[in-house]
Amino acid sequence: MWVFYLISLPLTMGMVGLTLWYFAGPDVPRYVRLTVGYTWFSSISIVMLVPADIWTTITNHDRAGISFFWGWSYWSTFLLTWTVVPIIQGYEDAGDFTVTERLRTSAHVNLVYYLCVGALGLCGIILLILLQKSWSGNILGFAMACSNTFGLVTGAFLLGFGLSEIPKGMWINADWSNRQKVLSHKVAKMAVKLDDAHQDFSNAIVVSQATSKQMSRRDPLRAYMTVIDKMLLHMLNEDPSFKPQGGQFGENDMDYDTDAKTMAALRRQLVIAREQYYRYKSEYMNFVTEALDLEETIKNYEHFGSNGWKFVSSFRPQRSGRIGSVVDVVELFWRCLVRKQLEKLSAIVLGCMSAAILLAEATILPNGVHLSLFSLLINHFKHNEVLEQVILETYFYFTFY
Repeated sequence: MWVFYLISLPLTMGMVGLTLWYFAGPDVPRYVRLTVGYTWFSSISIVMLVPADIWTTITNHDRAGISFFWGWSYWSTFLLTWTVVPIIQGYEDAGDFTVTERLRTSAHVNLVYYLCVGALGLCGIILLILLQKSWSGNILGFAMACSNTFGLVTGAFLLGFGLSEIPKGMWINADWSNRQKVLSHKVAKMAVKLDDAHQDFSNAIVVSQATSKQMSRRDPLRAYMTVIDKMLLHMLNEDPSFKPQGGQFGENDMDYDTDAKTMAALRRQLVIAREQYYRYKSEYMNFVTEALDLEETIKNYEHFGSNGWKFVSSFRPQRSGRIGSVVDVVELFWRCLVRKQLEKLSAIVLGCMSAAILLAEATILPNGVHLSLFSLLINHFKHNEVLEQVILETYFYFTFY
């Protein structure tokens, strides 16, 4: 068992760390990174716990340890999902100027959501009472059942989408002509969104600057405006290439300087507009870069032998020296020949895995009948702990990732 944990634990933590590094922006606070990382690890820990649970059940080992980890995973995920993460999310999203006010705003927003969910739960309980249905256990068990049902239904929808979309998407993307058309459509669509986001960000900047100019130094709200001015100055200094253009006033844009709440709304509008602009800008640049790389790949494929069996790029200088020449040759074979075939092979393998998972989910039969590929493999290697854990780990990592 220790061999399994030595492999699965670093692998799981590494995947969580890479995902966090890829998606987290440079301005994300450290406590948010730690909270999100721990949340993901608590949720994904099931890929370690389920194989270990199956193995302890088959071999009749002591279940005290695995029960403790199941409780830790469940309650950590439950508290983070319904309490900690929503509060932090609302806190970061609030535009208030003090910690207390931001926490109060976050609690108010989440309280509305909890009241709506609680009202639906109350309607369900009333419906059960009217139908004269009873259930064994207590309120806590009923709440856990509702939470599990929500998670299972959501997971089923997401899993069903991924099982078909990922292999199909990889197979379609391996076709260069089709991928070019898709990228052209995405670049055009994202250019429109980026232009709208630039307009919104420019409007927010113009409104903030105009509000600051019309507010006197003795105004009670001047301290709040000073915070917004410093934040705006930092935004403009960190990206000198951004130039506000076409900023316009709306009907109520000059009504922000009435009280602390409206000033908080102005600050929140500025932050949201900035984040949306840079999000669309990043996506637009990624699509453009991918389209240019694909165009280069196609050109090198069409002139495979005339370029001296080397990959020629128009966006970077040619590599020099013997090592550089070898790297150019390797890049040519990788981008023009190997990667395309590898993508098709991966699509076929993932498609077969998806079919195996669907077969496993659809053939849960009683009386020890095993029609699932994974069930057959597990029972065949049930006396070999390492192979059994590898099979289970492969199944769950593919399912969840």
